[in-house]
Amino acid sequence: MVDPILSLAFSVHSNPGVYALLLGSGVSRAAGIPTGWEVVLDLVRKLAHLKGFNCEPDPAAWYTSEYQEAPDYSKLLDELAKSPAERSQLLKVYFEPTELEQEPELGVKLQTAAHKAIAELVVNGYIRVIVTTNFDRLLEMALEAVGVVPTVISTSDAIDGALPLTHTKCSIIKLHGDYLDTRIKNTPSELEQYDERLNKLLHRVFDEFGLIVCGWSAEWDTALRAAIERCPNHRFTTYWAARGEPRGAAEKLLNFRRGVRVPIQNADSFFQELAEKVLSLQEINRPHPLSAKVAAATLKKYLVESRYRIQLHDLVSQEVEKLYSGMCFDNFPLNAKVSREEFRLRVQRYEALAEIVVTIMVNGCYWGEQSHEYLWVDSLTRIANQPIVGISFFEEWRELSFYPALLLLYAGGIASLASDNYNTFVALLTTSKIKTASKEEPLVLSLHTSAVISQEHGRLLPGMEGRYAPLSDHLCEVMRKNFRELIPNDVEFKQVFDKFEYLRALVYYHLQPDEYLKYFLPLGCFAYRRAILEKIASEVQLKGETWLLIQAGLF
Repeated sequence: MVDPILSLAFSVHSNPGVYALLLGSGVSRAAGIPTGWEVVLDLVRKLAHLKGFNCEPDPAAWYTSEYQEAPDYSKLLDELAKSPAERSQLLKVYFEPTELEQEPELGVKLQTAAHKAIAELVVNGYIRVIVTTNFDRLLEMALEAVGVVPTVISTSDAIDGALPLTHTKCSIIKLHGDYLDTRIKNTPSELEQYDERLNKLLHRVFDEFGLIVCGWSAEWDTALRAAIERCPNHRFTTYWAARGEPRGAAEKLLNFRRGVRVPIQNADSFFQELAEKVLSLQEINRPHPLSAKVAAATLKKYLVESRYRIQLHDLVSQEVEKLYSGMCFDNFPLNAKVSREEFRLRVQRYEALAEIVVTIMVNGCYWGEQSHEYLWVDSLTRIANQPIVGISFFEEWRELSFYPALLLLYAGGIASLASDNYNTFVALLTTSKIKTASKEEPLVLSLHTSAVISQEHGRLLPGMEGRYAPLSDHLCEVMRKNFRELIPNDVEFKQVFDKFEYLRALVYYHLQPDEYLKYFLPLGCFAYRRAILEKIASEVQLKGETWLLIQAGLF
């Protein structure tokens, strides 16, 4: 029998945005976040201490005896702290780390591994709706850390005017409220029924989405149980993650939804494993090598006969537009914090996304004729010119967003030099333009290794630690795979690779209008291998004005 978490991973991966999370206090337990009732009991203990009483072992019973009513969160807070600001300060100690708790290794009142894994699923488009009985803000913090600002519905009033669930990147429905709002629900009477607006919203969720339940016992939340039971439709599966067999109300709901139990050790390990498996399926789902081979074979067929010029144009433009759409900032958010793991992952995702278009550029620039040059120039220009966004991002991600264009420049430039197709080489480096906020300039002035990935970040790439030119070395390895059939010899390939980088640096120097910037040449592997410098110098000295690159219009 297939492990339930594997089935869940396949379901989530195959149906992005279709599954909603239903999270209970068990998800925040590892962070040391108390439940609302635990907050009430602690406040009662402090109140009893100030009055000189020992309220143990039952603080709630002492309060009822002392004040002739059961302890109520809202009333208690109103009595102990009169203003909203005072209540906020009173509650911070329960939900935000104090100075002694702020060390990250303690993990107290900070985002847990579960919250971070959920954020990964959200930012990659797999989870769109989260229903929670928790009123801490750890989910919001985890989402904001990866560049997602969720729509938070913590009161019935907030439902009015809220965007439809399918139109938001992420919606968090906080059933019991937010801890800074004294209207949060705690007592059995408060949990017996919901506002009609909230019931309608929950009906939509339970009717239209599959459910992944974790950290919720179902014992105390009468209104939530009723909302689930009122929804007879089960379009998608319910997965109930629990440490043991669900009992009582949980068992009843699981049977009602015809759900699947997922045995887990804890919320952290469950969501970490789920995110890892879903994202692994995403990586495996990258374009199959055969797709690139089919694209190359089709391209070659269209190149040799002019009657296929329309099909050739459509093939190239369609694949370029797929790449352009895949590079959108929704898929690669600019507000995510920079880390070694995220940096490596993004480089891999960009390479997978660009794989087919890189193959097209390699074969098009190697086998194509002068009449085809516009295709390669237009493709490179399209990918290099992305929408200009605001300034609320990490600059490293904005720079890295040009990596697919850099891959295309290397693919086309190396291929055109390998086939002595110098007119195409010159067109790529001089005709392709990039638009900035204030001007348009030759693409070669802005699109180079140091402008896309700094040396510091280049050394984060696998095997590039301590390298002199880490990104160039990495690109040499990446491009080698694409040129294996065209240039079988490894030494010959490195010579062509170095020739491209050196000539690109010379073109940069020649076209750079700023005398100061001329001396910030985009260096590469040639700077330490150096053999190509002497070779090109000899060619220029021997050929003079008849040197092929001068004949093609350079310099």
